[in-house]
Amino acid sequence: MIYSLKGILIYKEQSIAVIECGGVGYSCKITQNTFLQLKNINEEQFLYTYMSVREDSIELFGFATQEELSCFKLLISVNGVGAKAGISILSELTPERLVLAVSSGDSKAISKSKGVGTKIAQRIVLELKDKIAKEDIAITGESFSSGDMPTNTSNFEDALQGLMALGYSQSEILPIVKRLNGDLSTSDIIREVLKHMM
Repeated sequence: MIYSLKGILIYKEQSIAVIECGGVGYSCKITQNTFLQLKNINEEQFLYTYMSVREDSIELFGFATQEELSCFKLLISVNGVGAKAGISILSELTPERLVLAVSSGDSKAISKSKGVGTKIAQRIVLELKDKIAKEDIAITGESFSSGDMPTNTSNFEDALQGLMALGYSQSEILPIVKRLNGDLSTSDIIREVLKHMM
């Protein structure tokens, strides 16, 4: 099993990165989040990888961080979720937002991913909630849970309801709210979140 690649990035596009190691170019399917972190062509690149071996194909998937690789492995452990869906979800959501969506039961955020329906999103939340809690996945030094709230929880809850009525999901809102002053009014929280969304 190939765990990682370190070599020269010789080709990249939205869904593929090719890294040359020892004269061999390894093509990796990647997420949009990993694509945004890739270096320039002809520069040295490191990716964590996952190799999928089936009767009819061998595919290599590349990830910029261990957190993204861990989330990918968790996603494909869910019944009915293949590698394609895993890449799609991690292109729509960062590892932080995926963990937050699962821990807060926000299947709506997951179902926004291309090719992922409501039932699959709900199954992901159901099957991964306990796994994420047990593994205590830390993302960039922080652990996310549904209990992450600012000091003034009453204003937060009112703002959350208002923003969700506008079509935003908890996993989109909470990472922004966590960075705000906990004493803001409901309207100020909504205004700041919308400003960040724009």
